[in-house]
Amino acid sequence: GEGHNLQEHSIVLVRGGRVRDLPGVRYHIVRGSLDTLGVDGRRQGRSKYGVKKGK
Repeated sequence: GEGHNLQEHSIVLVRGGRVRDLPGVRYHIVRGSLDTLGVDGRRQGRSKYGVKKGK
């Protein structure tokens, strides 16, 4: 986990893709869309975590 800002009534965008070590979990949340923020301080692999280029 790289932290999140989700609260009880947050609206999220969901994509498919299961988590192998968690039975019954077949979805991922798209970071950086709707109520989810991107990951702070992310430098590599930014597109998967909703992080802009930054100067």
